[in-house]
Amino acid sequence: MSSRATPSWSLLRPVLVLLLATCAGTAMAAASPKLSQSGVLSTAARGDDWTALRLQLDAPAFAPEKIRLTIYLPPGYGRGIRRYPVLYANDGQDMAAVGLQPTLARLHREHAIEPMIVVAIDMLADRASGYGLSDRVGERSLVGGSVIGPIGTRAQQYSDWVATVLVPYVDAHYRTLRSPRDRTMLGWSLGALNAFNLGWQYPEVFGRVGAFSPSFWLAADRTNAGTVQRTRLALAMVDHGGRRRGLKLWFAVGTAEETKDRDGDGVNDTVDDVRDLLEGYRGAGGFHLRGLKQLGYTVNMDVAKHPSRHADATLFLLPGGTHNQASWKRMLPPFLRWAYGRH
Repeated sequence: MSSRATPSWSLLRPVLVLLLATCAGTAMAAASPKLSQSGVLSTAARGDDWTALRLQLDAPAFAPEKIRLTIYLPPGYGRGIRRYPVLYANDGQDMAAVGLQPTLARLHREHAIEPMIVVAIDMLADRASGYGLSDRVGERSLVGGSVIGPIGTRAQQYSDWVATVLVPYVDAHYRTLRSPRDRTMLGWSLGALNAFNLGWQYPEVFGRVGAFSPSFWLAADRTNAGTVQRTRLALAMVDHGGRRRGLKLWFAVGTAEETKDRDGDGVNDTVDDVRDLLEGYRGAGGFHLRGLKQLGYTVNMDVAKHPSRHADATLFLLPGGTHNQASWKRMLPPFLRWAYGRH
């Protein structure tokens, strides 16, 4: 795929002073810096030895709205020269609810994971507009319908901003490891749908994806259950695409996410949608869509029963898990062990 235009660093200059101080290795545990006069408020706080920096960045496609995010720096960041992998996450406003900082601190204290930088991106005011799927080559959003209206009307703009503006900016101002295998994109629900999109559309940027309760139900035609099954957008994206070399994916779904069952097989739709994306879908009349397995990915359909980090695509089933932050909090530790576990 062709590369996009070089990002405009001037769009992000309000936070330059703070970030240059960060790169110089100043003590992040010091008093909280503020840049409120520029319209960007940044604060630094300590939590379980992980430093949190609150930023607000310009993104012209969403003006006058600015995108808020929190950068979590690992213990010892301000005292060393080490470079770190980066975990990017949608729905940054949910990090307290899913227990990000205490979970990171506990797993790091137990020597269960390698340290990383986390970039948690708050949702847009219109969450459903940005969290969706896109066609990078065609430079367009792939919009699907829902009971709350269209989903993903600005998914192209959001995904492009994350991959071609935010990532280079973070790389330029923090001590990051800069290969795709050292960048992971995480999300849940619609945020997971978009996390998958970022990995699929920008494999030279993100080498790993974590998708909790992904909204793979999003379809082009919602006329009835059958048309939804045949026009699910994420499945069509896989079916029409080729394998992304090096891309690894970790999906997590609760066994009690919902009660809807479009195909009447006794399995809730959220589980079925992920399984279909992994293994492919076969419907009536010989209709079929290829899944990751048919593209040549190795697949682990139940990592809880068959623990392994070697598969290209992995499914974690959370017994009794539902579609909420409490369940995503329970999915977070096994995901972090998969993505950053010590060998």
